[in-house]
Order: sequence, then C-alpha cells, then structure tokens
Amino acid sequence: MILEMKVPSPGESILEVEIAEWLVEDGEYVEKDQAIAEIDSDKATLELPAEESGKIKILVENGETVSVGDIVCKIDTSVIGEAKKTNVSNVNLTQNNIKDDTILKKNKITPLASAIINSHDNILVNNINASAKDGKIRKSDVIDIITEKSNNDTSRKKMSTLRRKIAQRLVAVKNETAMLTTFNEVDMNNIFNIRSEFKEKFKDKYNVNLGFMSFFTKAVTLSLSEFQDVNAMIDGNEIIYHNYCDIGIAVSAEKGLMVPVLRNAGKMTFDKIENSIKDLAIKARDGKLKIDEMTGGTFTITNGGVFGSMLSTPIINPPQSAILGMHNIIERPVVVDGKITIRPMMYVALSYDHRIIDGRESVGFLCKVKEYLENPVEFLFEGNVQKTLNL
Repeated sequence: MILEMKVPSPGESILEVEIAEWLVEDGEYVEKDQAIAEIDSDKATLELPAEESGKIKILVENGETVSVGDIVCKIDTSVIGEAKKTNVSNVNLTQNNIKDDTILKKNKITPLASAIINSHDNILVNNINASAKDGKIRKSDVIDIITEKSNNDTSRKKMSTLRRKIAQRLVAVKNETAMLTTFNEVDMNNIFNIRSEFKEKFKDKYNVNLGFMSFFTKAVTLSLSEFQDVNAMIDGNEIIYHNYCDIGIAVSAEKGLMVPVLRNAGKMTFDKIENSIKDLAIKARDGKLKIDEMTGGTFTITNGGVFGSMLSTPIINPPQSAILGMHNIIERPVVVDGKITIRPMMYVALSYDHRIIDGRESVGFLCKVKEYLENPVEFLFEGNVQKTLNL
C-alpha cells in the first residue's frame, strides 16, 4: 500500500509552510511517528512525523514552499519488516572530501547536512556538535562550523519562514502603532530574601526552581486587573477588553523568538507558573511548541536580563497593546529610609501602544508592578509565604 503524506495544518489561518529540512533520505525505511522533516510556518518550526512505517519517496525539495494539504512524500507500507537503514546509508563514504568515515558511521546525520559536508573539503565530521537531543547532525550544525571557518568571508543563508514573519511583524509594529516606552526600577531585596529562605523546600516539593518569572507574572496579572487598558487590544474601530490574563513569555529558540502563552495565569499558583514556563521553554528549545500554545496572549513579559541586558525598549507583540521588559539585576547604592545602602536593583520597561493606553495608565501600571514586587509578602503572598506556596 502506498500512503500519501499531506502537509497538515499547523494552525488556524496558516495556508502554507516551507520544507526546512528532510531528516531522512529518499528511499530510506522509516518508522511510524519518526520525525522525517522539519517544516517552517510563519509562527513556529514543527516536526513532520511519519504516519506509517515503510519506504519513503520524497516528492519536494528542501526549501520549497508548499500549501497545507499538498502531498510531500509517499510511504510504501508493503516493505514493513525490511531491515531499517541507518540515516547515513546512502552517504558515499568513499568520497575523498569526507574526512572521518568512522565518526560518520557512528553519528546520525541528515541528508542535507551530509550533502553540505560533501561540498566542503575542509570539514571534519568529528568536529561537528549535534544540537538535536537525539544526537543527529543537522544542516544548522554544519552551517555553524562553516561560519566559524569563514573568518572575514561572507556567507548567505535563506531566511526561514518564521524569521521572515518575525521581521515583518516587528516592522509592522513600528509602522502601525504609536509605541512608547516608560521605565522604572525595582528593589529586588525582598524577593531575594524569600527565594533564599524557601527555594530549597520549593524545589524539593515541586521539582522546579522558584524563579523570578513567577513573581513578575503574579505582579503583572494583579496589576492588569486594575489597569484594563493595558490588557486590551484594538480591533478596527473598537477596543477589546479581556477579563482574563493570558501571559506570553518570550523565550529564545534556535529558529528565533517564541512567545508561548500561560493560559489564565492570574489563577495559577507559583509552582504551576514555574513548571509551565519550564515545560514551554523545553518545547521551544526542541521545536515541539504547538501553534495553539503561542496564540491568544493578552500581554507579554520578556527577560533580556538572562543575556545580560541592563536596559532596553521591548517591542510590542501584536495584536497586544503592551509588553514588560525585565533586565539584569545589579547591586547598586540606593537611599533607603534616608541612608545609603546596597540593594539588588533591576530596571524594568513597559512598551505600550499610545493609541489605546495613555501615559497615566502606563506609568500607573508599571508603578503598581513595582509596588507589588517590592512588597511581595503583603501583595503576592497575602501575608504568609509558606502558606501560599503550600510548603
């Protein structure tokens, strides 16, 4: 039986995708549910799993754009039981420009990656680090090696569908919104004290760290309930107000910026927030995020501090109207009760669409976030940290 595999719909309103890279070779035996290709949409990079076991016939090339529902490969299921070939079965190991046959045999490698290696006579396979969890060497791993060797040379690489869409959206935000940014600073001392006292118990019970994101998510959701314009969006000539808080958490992934969403974050406990962020970040890193996990957010938090950023102006994530930027924490001298003391301080930034959010609301919102973060026991834990964390 010949099974025709069609491009599935990654999500609502997505009509076409790009075949980023085939992970198997034409004629190879594949197992059911094995990842056979990576596909790029304008929202995420997803893996295409084999629907059945059998011998694959690839019908489109790497980099081709295809419509949802198009047939991209066929699987001959009549050959089930045939010895499974390895991912390097069709690589010509006798070619002079492959320098280490032993290593190549031991490692799994995608067809496109092996083709690129074959076209460069100065690449040793054993110098390539596989970024995938399964240890498979992919195109991006080989490109990284080529880039390292290029020194002052230039190279060209086609932008992925996701990267092109990100670029278009960022330019659109600049052109279509009246974006402004307001800044403040937060004394993180009390949060540091809480984390120092309870982080071990928290991790032992919930198997996740008590990080800063849960504090910020809690402070943001409470503040959004008081400043509804910050949680709203423009739709034509109307304003849509959300009576819930779906918080997008910006995370950096290999393919670009991803913004998975915490649904009804205002109702989440600290441990639920931390575990959800951890799970979504792992999915983003491994390219496993689903489209519905990245759509529908009402407000976004981005943390440039993890990369060392001291201050920035984050760009709104449309169609949302505001985004909060976190930054690195630095000990600085500040005045507390008339005395100079050293405190861990963080600059925070709120970028907002002035068409819907006025200065009073934007500044008031950010000041409220600051107040909640600087007084976490009173506002975030209702006077009892241990009880709220259920420790």
